[in-house]
Formats: sequence, C-alpha cells, structure tokens
Amino acid sequence: MNTLAINIELPNIHCVQTTEDTLTVELDDGRTLSVPIAWYPRLQHATPEERENWRLIGGGQGIHWESLDEDISIQGIIAGKSSGESQSSFKKWLESRKIE
Repeated sequence: MNTLAINIELPNIHCVQTTEDTLTVELDDGRTLSVPIAWYPRLQHATPEERENWRLIGGGQGIHWESLDEDISIQGIIAGKSSGESQSSFKKWLESRKIE
C-alpha cells in the first residue's frame, strides 16, 4: 500500500478576540475558529486588558501575549491542542503574579 504525503499550508491569523470563556481567531482563508479559554490557563487567569494586549508572530502563524508570557500557534488551535504547560510551571507563574 502506498501512502501519499500531503503538504498542508496553514492559514494565517489576522484577528484575535477573547472573552471570559472563549479565544476566537479569524483566519486569512475566511474561517473563524473558537476554542475554550480554559485550554490556556494563563489567558483564563488574565485580566481583560491583558488578554487584549496581543500581537501576531511568525507572519500570523501564532499569537503572543507579552505580559502573560504566552504563545499560541494556529497549528495548535486547528489540532485542538490545549496548553502543554505543566502544573508546576503554571503554579509558579500564578504565584509570581501575586507578588507584583
């Protein structure tokens, strides 16, 4: 049996919106995708102002939140992957927010 490798080009993100429970991205191919904000604990624990302070990275292949030290890729969103951050890393980050 032969397998055919297909190269899939991922669309770029061109707009990002967040609510208390949803991360929504608009893609340059016309799709709009929404995922639960609970998939990304740093976003879930952020203030609305922090969630709005994002920038596109990698030519639109990802989103970066400087104040949250959070990066999310379009590849991960399309694949349905939640944050891969360990509980200990997240706990340390959450504790650092209490100090500030």
